[in-house]
Amino acid sequence: MISIDPASPVPPYEQVRSQFARRITDRDLAVGTRLPTVRALAADLGLAVNTVARAYRELEEAGLIETRGRAGTVVSAAGQRGRERVLRAARAYAATAREQGLTGDEALDIVRAALTDTHHP
Repeated sequence: MISIDPASPVPPYEQVRSQFARRITDRDLAVGTRLPTVRALAADLGLAVNTVARAYRELEEAGLIETRGRAGTVVSAAGQRGRERVLRAARAYAATAREQGLTGDEALDIVRAALTDTHHP
């Protein structure tokens, strides 16, 4: 399900978070799919419980998963709607870029710059 690259400069919690986020937004994990418990996933990956807990906390803050007490942690419906929202925004951006006469490469350069901009959320 999830794997960790110990040689990666990316922190383990971020590897867990990003892999789950990608699988949720790509619809590899359906709404309502139950995720492993924090303890079980930590044991499977050889990570500290707090590392996996941080990844789950960030996924929950992003609306991708929800914790239902004893019922466990599941993929939320809101998480899958997020991809659709981004797709609509991308289509609107593409239309605006065309209207402004930007080439595809120019429009993509702007997106890349926005994605790497650490000064603005």
